[in-house]
Amino acid sequence: MVLNAPILKSNEQQVLDEKSQTSQKLSSFVPRHIGPNSDDIQLMLKVLGFPSLDALINQTVPQAIRLKQPLKLPEAESEYAALISLKKVAAKNQVFRSYIGMGYYDSITPPVIGRNILENPGWYTAYTPYQPEIAQGRLEALLNFQTLIIDLTGLEIANASLLDEATAAAEAMSLSYGVCKNQANAYFVSGDCHPQTIDVLQTRAQPLGIKIIVGDHQTFDFDQPIFGAVLQYPASDGTIYDYRAFIEKAHAKGALVTVAADPLSLTLLTPPGEFGADIAVGSTQRFGIPLGFGGPHAAYFATKEEYKRLVPGRIVGVSKDAQGKPALRLALQTREQHIRREKATSNICTAQVLLAVMASMYAVYHGPDGLKTIATRIHSLTLILAERLQRVGYSISSKPFFDTLRVELGTKPLQEILQAAEARQINLRIFDTSTVGISLDETTTLDDVRDICQIFAGTDELRFALNVEEMEWITQQSGLSGEPFSRQSTYLTHPVFNRYHSETELLRYLHKLESKDLSLTTSMIPLGSCTMKLNATAEMIPVTWEEFGKIHPFAPASQTQGYQVLFEQLEAWLAEITGFAGISLQPNAGSQGEYAGLLVIRQYHESRGQKHRNVCLIPTSAHGTNPASAVMCGMKVVAVACDSQGNIDVDDLKSKAEKHSNELAALMVTYPSTHGVFEEPIQEICAIVHSHGGQVYMDGANMNAQVGICRPGDIGADVCHLNLHKTFCIPHGGGGPGMGPIGVASHLVPFLPGHPVVGTGDWGLGTRKEEIPNPQFPIPSTQHIGAVAAAPWGSASILVISWMYIAMMGADGLTQATKVAILNANYIAKRLESYYPVLYQGKNGLVAHECILDLRSLKKSAAIEIDDVAKRLMDYGFHAPTVSWPVGGTIMVEPTESESKQELDRFCDALISIRQEIAEIESGKVDVQDNVLKNAPHTAESLITDEWQHSYSREQAAYPAPWTREYKFWPAVGRIDAAFGDRNFVCSCLPMDAY
Repeated sequence: MVLNAPILKSNEQQVLDEKSQTSQKLSSFVPRHIGPNSDDIQLMLKVLGFPSLDALINQTVPQAIRLKQPLKLPEAESEYAALISLKKVAAKNQVFRSYIGMGYYDSITPPVIGRNILENPGWYTAYTPYQPEIAQGRLEALLNFQTLIIDLTGLEIANASLLDEATAAAEAMSLSYGVCKNQANAYFVSGDCHPQTIDVLQTRAQPLGIKIIVGDHQTFDFDQPIFGAVLQYPASDGTIYDYRAFIEKAHAKGALVTVAADPLSLTLLTPPGEFGADIAVGSTQRFGIPLGFGGPHAAYFATKEEYKRLVPGRIVGVSKDAQGKPALRLALQTREQHIRREKATSNICTAQVLLAVMASMYAVYHGPDGLKTIATRIHSLTLILAERLQRVGYSISSKPFFDTLRVELGTKPLQEILQAAEARQINLRIFDTSTVGISLDETTTLDDVRDICQIFAGTDELRFALNVEEMEWITQQSGLSGEPFSRQSTYLTHPVFNRYHSETELLRYLHKLESKDLSLTTSMIPLGSCTMKLNATAEMIPVTWEEFGKIHPFAPASQTQGYQVLFEQLEAWLAEITGFAGISLQPNAGSQGEYAGLLVIRQYHESRGQKHRNVCLIPTSAHGTNPASAVMCGMKVVAVACDSQGNIDVDDLKSKAEKHSNELAALMVTYPSTHGVFEEPIQEICAIVHSHGGQVYMDGANMNAQVGICRPGDIGADVCHLNLHKTFCIPHGGGGPGMGPIGVASHLVPFLPGHPVVGTGDWGLGTRKEEIPNPQFPIPSTQHIGAVAAAPWGSASILVISWMYIAMMGADGLTQATKVAILNANYIAKRLESYYPVLYQGKNGLVAHECILDLRSLKKSAAIEIDDVAKRLMDYGFHAPTVSWPVGGTIMVEPTESESKQELDRFCDALISIRQEIAEIESGKVDVQDNVLKNAPHTAESLITDEWQHSYSREQAAYPAPWTREYKFWPAVGRIDAAFGDRNFVCSCLPMDAY
């Protein structure tokens, strides 16, 4: 019985109550994260004609999918409290000295690089350099990275990084498969490769119908045709092999050969390109990048120039600007997935830019001599270790070696060795019950070597003093001093690797590059579909804590209890936010999340005897990564039409689903739509697919419009990937790192990614598995798909950022952030609609968290292209929104919740001012070709020339708005001629005088 019926309140009172309740509930961090304050929110709502935020959301988001209760998350904590809480979690980890190897090594991050790149928002808040005129700094750093890789590998071209060594090897397999003409479908994988690489290759190969042959390269007789092969150099157990004969035989059979090489070893060893390799891949983690329990780390990919149009990911190339100066940009961009779509050879959203920048600067700082000294020192310590172990009765079966030993225990019990190692807080690699591995690294000292020896010597007396004669003898035994292994060729001869060896010089170089890049430290970056929101300092601080950074990804579970708590809590929070039953944190990019989600669906169908289901329906509006991912999963893409309002054509969907009912595997749908609209019939769309036996994959790129308001799992999706680098505050890092975990409904949980070394599934989080089956560690049979990344939890160390964000926001804060993101987008759309038509809107004339502005008419009225507007925005101090996607001739604007009303107004004022500049062209007052838009952006150098031949003033060019007089961000170069760069392909450093 209702005793006191509520009194209907006025709109004004409702607003006051809402403000009061919000202020009471939200923690102190929330208003730090959300840009507009309560007064600004009311002013913006007034412009839109709504009395409250809830009234706006009620008209924007379909009622049928709205959450009926708040998210069940812990109460929000302040920044200080959240850091204390996470510190307690971190303390549960134990930082042992890990000599496990397998592609992961402890390293030393030079403090000048750690503080001025990794911890610097000028580097980590920038976006992918799609507007190169205001990204010359990180493009130069990436060009340095490419030059580093080209020099070390001895190959002709390299890309600007990939996700990890294992997925880079998978990309090499895909390239080889596409290039070879011998009609083979088998790929040889040396059993000496790292186990995680083998597993990722098997995962990638299966849906493409590729047969993986794991074997011994020394005995493989090429009795069956192969299209390619991959070899480890040095091998996973440390042995260095001469691969020349194998490569010659492979080439004779028409196969391409990939060598997965440790780049530090290549300062001493013959580079792969010099002994016949077609492709080289690997990880640059040991170039100053923390272990981080598996990531993020920058992989590399190098090959021959003849394959330049097939190279996965991105390549930075040299071109020229409007004034003829050398200028950098992403080369060969026609490969991007939103252009090539299902014809794409790989998924371009696969880069680790921030980590590649760090690795390149590590090489710049140390130079060729410094890198060789580091490698020589590691090798010398390994020689000493091997000699001393042999003195006390152990044999070394990995010869010759660089930094890794395979130690045969003989009659010594493995458990005795492991107990002695644990007592000294040392981790070794376990091959089997009679063999262990030891990999030394940059941090290893002679005292560490003594401790390792004592583990094996027991009570035997050790002698460590070495005289000159002994050291010379040991060096002669190494096998690296002459052919075929010793490197004879030079490397890193470019001045950039030989100039900045003092901290003063490197600091100035880093600052010079940083000043060329527009990041969130300068202004908003309103890129649609990219969600460039605040990456709060408190969220970033734990990334550099030793308790998270110095943990090997294959460390025993007993040492990683803190990480396990972190994973369990984050998985639970993300499951609540999405409405799903299970979460996998393994995919280390949004593109990998798409790929993993579709593999889970594929595995589900196969488990039910429906392997024939291979059709993937994808709306024509979808992001280009969608069809690329579907093809990588062996699916056939069938396009679904969109109507005049940009929504999925439900009738066409019904028709296509009916036509392909027997083969239907999945629908890939983005929600809100790629066009920035909450489509009303989304539940009907899901039901149609389910009625024909398909699964619904939801692209989580636009999750920032859903959190706390609706949930993919409730809407009807079966799988959804989450871009933690969008919605959950991991910085974009200039184009990477990212994380793309997936959430799945209960029936798909058994199929989430597994891992060959560390268990991630239902047999226990973090349970250690042996690389060779061991009765002590039984692995239950599961239906998991294989690994999709090298490390079991992807780029684990940056998950702390999303943990901090959710912990500090709480349920109310997250919901408020979503509402304000929608408010900000609608405010921009409203302010600009009379200048630039808003292309797509929802049922009530509203957009979601982003809006598309139509500029197509300007080409006809004033000969203005979309790029002219994008480049002119640079003169106003802004990064352009997403251009010509998802509709050519439009810009897609996403302001996020972090931008204040003042910043939104400044951006709108800039676009309005640009529209007035266009109007002057339309009226004939300004020349169609010689105008501020066609010549934008204007550099400082172009404005101080003696002769000014333009019809407009220098002042109009440089200072088009009041705020540009207070602070001016100058583009480093003029408009870049991308076509010239593609015609004259250069992807390594030019001579210094060219700059």
